[in-house]
Amino acid sequence: MKYQILAQEIIAGVGGKENIVSLVHCATRLRFKLRDRALTDIKKLKAHPDIITVVESGGQCQVVIGNEVKEVYQVIQQRLALADETSPMINPTDKRDNIFNRFIDIISGIFTPFLGVMAASGILKGLLAVAVAFHWLTPDNGTYRIWYAASDSLFYFFPLLLGYTAGKKFGGNPFITMGIGGALVHPLIISAFETSMVAGSTTEYFMGIPLSFLNYSSSVIPIIFASWISCKIEKKLDSCLPAALKTFATPLICLTLIVPLVFIVIGPVATWLSYSLADGYQTIYGFAPAIAGAIMGAIWQVCVIFGLHWGLVPIMLNNLTVLGHDTLIPLLLPAVIGQTGAALGVFLRTRDAKLKMLSASAVTAGIFGITEPAVYGVTLPYRRPFIFGCIAGAIGGSVTGYYQSAVYSIGLGNIFAFMQMIPPSGIDNTVWGAMIGTLLALVIATILTWMFGLPAVTHPPTEDKTDKNQSEFPLKP
Repeated sequence: MKYQILAQEIIAGVGGKENIVSLVHCATRLRFKLRDRALTDIKKLKAHPDIITVVESGGQCQVVIGNEVKEVYQVIQQRLALADETSPMINPTDKRDNIFNRFIDIISGIFTPFLGVMAASGILKGLLAVAVAFHWLTPDNGTYRIWYAASDSLFYFFPLLLGYTAGKKFGGNPFITMGIGGALVHPLIISAFETSMVAGSTTEYFMGIPLSFLNYSSSVIPIIFASWISCKIEKKLDSCLPAALKTFATPLICLTLIVPLVFIVIGPVATWLSYSLADGYQTIYGFAPAIAGAIMGAIWQVCVIFGLHWGLVPIMLNNLTVLGHDTLIPLLLPAVIGQTGAALGVFLRTRDAKLKMLSASAVTAGIFGITEPAVYGVTLPYRRPFIFGCIAGAIGGSVTGYYQSAVYSIGLGNIFAFMQMIPPSGIDNTVWGAMIGTLLALVIATILTWMFGLPAVTHPPTEDKTDKNQSEFPLKP
């Protein structure tokens, strides 16, 4: 009943069912795409005791719920009778979104539906790396192979899953784009790629056009581009074909045209873009890893507040696909733990029972990579704890960058990330450097907040609009 009432009030707060174009959720937020933002009652939503805050960013109205977001989302979905977690990207009644907002909306819509499974797969890979490093398992062990297959299946068949979510996001038939993604990782294509690698030359043709077979397993960019083009063609076909034919004719034409186009043009061009993106990132990172770590450690939580962190997800995934490792995720871990340390400092300092309980739960969530309860409920309302968390994240990130720490599987920025940093050769200084940087962020943020983060008497900020120094993010129980 609690979720039913909350869902009804959220729907009313965002302008009603008719104002909702699409809805997705991440670890703590409901992300609404709305027809008319003027119909939303942001103040009323922020004042709700079960809503942490509301953020308008990336072309979305983001209602921050916390750890119970999944339950609330499911109830809202039932009320809205929406078919799935994603829906068409473009709202014909709202042309105000700029290119960057649309990009953030696309990325979050495509990757959000399987974010939890993706993080779980990364953690399982990290656990296997620990088991191998301590000689509990070996790669030729049957137990290892079964668990490795479980941890790697999502990444190996990434084009298949991305084909489905991208098709939904671009407003097409997701099973057509899923079929295109499946073609990219089909055993015949993988076998042709391996043969071409051995032969060292291209020996196969499509209607006289030479083919360059590439390994598209775990790839991201090719299937997203292919899905976008397929959905464009699908809409044109559906508008001109008779109803009796388009059920099978549209998928037939899309598969017949797009799959060859992927292997001839889209795939090679997108792969070149992938390598260029990876090389560009490596050039910037390689110039001064410590400075890169300090910058990312300082601004990451600011990006999270506005939902802009989704713009970096393709870079992380692309680095893992092209380079086999990613150095960006380790730079973000001190930023996450920095805010957790700031919340811990508040917990140790305050005598207010409600604030102490709130900060304790925020610390627990922060350890596992969820910082919204800490940021919106504890550190940002008092400002200085948030600033101290960012400073600590910058210091810890610079240390992590100096040691050039990397992860070898995708995951959230939490304590499990250390397991994902273990290279195939075993634990080395890159792992210890990340641990030192993260511990520094925790200690510095905790001490600074404990000493200087709170006024002598800490009471939650009120809603008194006459106080000009008051926080715009009131505490929630």
